[in-house]
Amino acid sequence: MRGTKPHQQLKELSAEERPPVSRAAKQPEKLQRNNVSKKKRLVEDLVLDHVFGFRGFDCRNNLHYLNDGSDIVYHTAATAIVHSLSAGTQSFYLEHTDDILCLTVNQHPKYKNIIASGQIGDVGEIPGTNPSIHVWDAMSKQTLSVLRSSHAKGVGYVNFSATGKLLLSVGVEPEHTITVWRWQEGSRVCSKAGHPDRIFVVEFRPDSDSQFVSVGIKHVKFWTLAGGALMYKKGVVGSVEDGRMQTMLSVAFGANNLTFTGAINGDVYVWRHHFLLRLVAKAHTGPVFTMYTTLRDGLIVTGGKERPTKEGGAVKLWDQEMKRCRAFQLETGQQVECVRSVCRGKGKILVGTKDGEILEVGEKNAASNLLLDSHGRGGIWGLAAHPVKELCVTASDDATIRLWDLSDKKLLNKVCVGHAARCVSFSSDGEMLAVGMKNGEFLLLLANSLKIWTKKRDRSAGLQDIRFSPDRRLLAVGSVENTVDVYDMSGGPVLPRLVYCSDIPAFILQLDFSADSGYIQVSTGAYRRLVFEVPSGKLLSDQSAVDRITWATWTSILGDEVLGIWPRSADRADVICACVSHAGLNVVSGDDLGLVRLFDFPCSDKFAKHKRFLGHSPHVTNIRFSHDDQHVVSTGGDDCSVFVWKYVQVPP
Repeated sequence: MRGTKPHQQLKELSAEERPPVSRAAKQPEKLQRNNVSKKKRLVEDLVLDHVFGFRGFDCRNNLHYLNDGSDIVYHTAATAIVHSLSAGTQSFYLEHTDDILCLTVNQHPKYKNIIASGQIGDVGEIPGTNPSIHVWDAMSKQTLSVLRSSHAKGVGYVNFSATGKLLLSVGVEPEHTITVWRWQEGSRVCSKAGHPDRIFVVEFRPDSDSQFVSVGIKHVKFWTLAGGALMYKKGVVGSVEDGRMQTMLSVAFGANNLTFTGAINGDVYVWRHHFLLRLVAKAHTGPVFTMYTTLRDGLIVTGGKERPTKEGGAVKLWDQEMKRCRAFQLETGQQVECVRSVCRGKGKILVGTKDGEILEVGEKNAASNLLLDSHGRGGIWGLAAHPVKELCVTASDDATIRLWDLSDKKLLNKVCVGHAARCVSFSSDGEMLAVGMKNGEFLLLLANSLKIWTKKRDRSAGLQDIRFSPDRRLLAVGSVENTVDVYDMSGGPVLPRLVYCSDIPAFILQLDFSADSGYIQVSTGAYRRLVFEVPSGKLLSDQSAVDRITWATWTSILGDEVLGIWPRSADRADVICACVSHAGLNVVSGDDLGLVRLFDFPCSDKFAKHKRFLGHSPHVTNIRFSHDDQHVVSTGGDDCSVFVWKYVQVPP
């Protein structure tokens, strides 16, 4: 990337010279100039309202019932979520500083609704991001204990003991250290290197404070905590037919010292003490990712990879000895083949899938109820708010386009477009959607049905932003090939290309049309903002002419009007996205550190005062105000999540 970041450029204008967002005679309702001379009576704030996201792609056993099944708890990004099934509302634990990798619930009645969650991190990197385990109350969100971790790279799994007083953790560093904690005191009982290869699960026996089992790549270990020391015995396969040590992914327990471990080939291994007793061959056709059992009745739930058939499915309920089972067909509108988390409540099974969905299945009637929908693995780069409704649309590397209802907090529609989608935009009447793809193609969809109206491809590399002009006559498409193509929308689905704007020094970041559809501003990876006349494609170099333009939207991270959104530490954390509210009072930004920030607008003083909001993991890919400025929506890269914030104004 070439160019100097805005806050490091030498040019420094006085307040009189600094242009406001527009000097046009008449300003559209969409972007009025914020009159900074008037004292503002209200203070703006953002409150996290809802999150569409569940980390199922690389975690397991991270979804649990609370309060006898009336609530559930899970995590995505750096946010732990308590979701009320009756009210449909969410509340959040936001004390983590980086991605949460694991989460468990204390099952002892004395410690009701006590949660432990562990995060990723790197000792010696940014201060405050060291791996840690937080123990907290799910109802009050009060932190009860923070265990500064002995795990150098992150905490991969946590589990409470039978009495609820001890907590087990395992690290993701090369030694995969296993640590036992007295969490109430914040003290470490003991630590020991667990295994040279990855450990997936480590769990106490449900009736013990001293015995637990770890499973992982090509190993099973049966551990005993004696005094302040940890000792283990390796699982002995012996002479059981077809028995050989495999990579084990999950564990469950039975009476009489029975242990069940789920293998990568779909078998379940049954152990007594540390000796293999027998195999349950092909419990699933693919890996057995998760198992769950309770002391109440001893029944075992397994979740794995398996295509739904008459006899089989990705979730099965077994008897106490895993000799008989019942398979469940999961219905989400499409086949569910891969389950990463299962939990059992009163007559119901809670299921988390690899693709980020959460379902509840009735044990008796086998009916599926979809509780949460979210994007699968892959950054969500495209985001647009509907021009007149409380809706937004997202486009992701998981090759889906999804339409969300911000009021009812639900997914309205989704479509798979076959390739990673990188940008999306509504037409000004909300009837049409434009989608730009990573392979250089773009699609026009009918917004109501998400059916393809037309598609075209003039570029061989990824598209970065796509915009309809306010008069709906033009479509601008910016790519990583340092060009902006402008297409004529008035002639129907043929979409002739009118011009392409060249002489752009780097790849395109953001595009914005002027209110009269006569100009387009282009933010580039060289940290230069350019303005072109359209449809002629001529570069506008007269700064006074640029200053007179009224912009229909402002999503540029460049320009004197938004210079203040760049923090002092911006050599380490790039500002990735920004959006000015339709009232022109505020600008929100998202950055590489995973922070959402709220500023006054215009924001032309360097390092401007702002409020910052945690929840995403690094990095925030896009951000938008809803059509009426009631909500702010932000999307994540690595966290594959959509965050909906309430924009509130309160008396100072």
